[in-house]
Amino acid sequence: MTKPSPGTVRTRFAPSPTGLLHIGGVRTALFCWLYARRHGGTFVLRVEDTDRERSTDEAVRVILEGMAWLGLNPDEGPFYQTKRYDRYREVIANWLQTDKAYHCYCSKEELDTMRAEQQARGDKPRYDGRCRHGKPPVAGVTPVVRFKNPYEGEVVVEDAVHGRVVFQNKELDDLIIQRSDGNPTYNFCVVVDDHDMAITHVIRGDDHLNNTPRQLNMLRAMVGEGGQVPVYAHLPMILGPDGTKLSKRHGAVSVLEYDRDGFLPEALLNYLARLGWSHGDQEVFTLAELVELFDIEDVNKSASAINPDKLAWLNQQHMLLADNARLATMLGPQLAAAGLEVPADTDLVAIVACQKERSKTLREMALASRFFFEAPQAYEEKAAKKHLAAEGQAALQAVISVLEVLPDWNGPAIHEAINALAAVQGVGLGKLAQPVRVAVSGGSVSPPIDATLAILGRAETLTRLARAAVATL
Repeated sequence: MTKPSPGTVRTRFAPSPTGLLHIGGVRTALFCWLYARRHGGTFVLRVEDTDRERSTDEAVRVILEGMAWLGLNPDEGPFYQTKRYDRYREVIANWLQTDKAYHCYCSKEELDTMRAEQQARGDKPRYDGRCRHGKPPVAGVTPVVRFKNPYEGEVVVEDAVHGRVVFQNKELDDLIIQRSDGNPTYNFCVVVDDHDMAITHVIRGDDHLNNTPRQLNMLRAMVGEGGQVPVYAHLPMILGPDGTKLSKRHGAVSVLEYDRDGFLPEALLNYLARLGWSHGDQEVFTLAELVELFDIEDVNKSASAINPDKLAWLNQQHMLLADNARLATMLGPQLAAAGLEVPADTDLVAIVACQKERSKTLREMALASRFFFEAPQAYEEKAAKKHLAAEGQAALQAVISVLEVLPDWNGPAIHEAINALAAVQGVGLGKLAQPVRVAVSGGSVSPPIDATLAILGRAETLTRLARAAVATL
């Protein structure tokens, strides 16, 4: 594939709002966006909503909100096919006048009979062109419009992913481009849009590969022989972890559910970029690195299976790289979703700072942070027996006596006070820290004790320590 000149690339992401935007569509959008950004080009968003019965406003909302959450902002659009019907009808009228299309008056019964006869002969069922050279109108039949596909020759697709793919024109029938109700069809609208929007590179799933020869023939009917047509790149499928077709149980859910589940958009994009594309052994990429390194010709033609554990690991890596203040703004909604009331003066940045290394998602961080907002109603049985028995409760009483007179309440001061107490008692820090941890969090795992107590505040800390120090196990 010839390398494009800077600024000339125009890609498009063209989802159909008949279902919610899921990760398969997101990867397509990402590769279109990356290729345009890599070459200083233009990324177009087009909503292909001609299927009026199945298209929904909710699906459109998810597309727009999902793209915004991911940061895959279009340079042009969104354009809606239902707003371009006048343009489609203009092209159809022109093709009828220039003998590139024709009216077909075949009834459903006639077509069914034709196909049955073809199947009986062992032929491939296809429209046989019986109206192609003119047929008088049939009373009571509103005609469709069909494109006059070439009968001879072949269509060669120099696919940027799959390589050279050849289709024989004799295997293609005359596609309906306008239904009897006057509405244009999907494959025709795609062609007119790609032509009018000057799309140079069509990057889409390989389930569209078989549509390409018909679309190319219609494009050539628009641009003429020798006219410029797009470069095509058909991406391999994304499979479920078990190697079967992606479904809701695998992750074919609305992309916004990944937001609700506490994933960072850059982590999801990083993960999807690596499904079928690679750059050496590198696993973690910033979006800027992906723009610099991505090339559509490096995409593998084999299908890739999703791996939820890998996504979670990548999300953790991006959380470690992310700014704490930004994560804090994202943690708030997760805490609310967990049913927690967050006081206005809560230092969420401090919570993020002490929790990010132990959390794979923001939801996981929120759930692990519950004890910051709700005192434990009970203690983990094993942890309590080990750390809140007589010796542990005596340790808590000693810690209380030190902390209640501590002049400054902050992490370093708390750390120094407990360390000094351990030295005086001649015990390891764990002998004091673990009872404190169980007392304030309810379990044996929490962020560092000094940071934890600093966030909880003096009053809440002392209340929880006092309660645990006299607890009946």
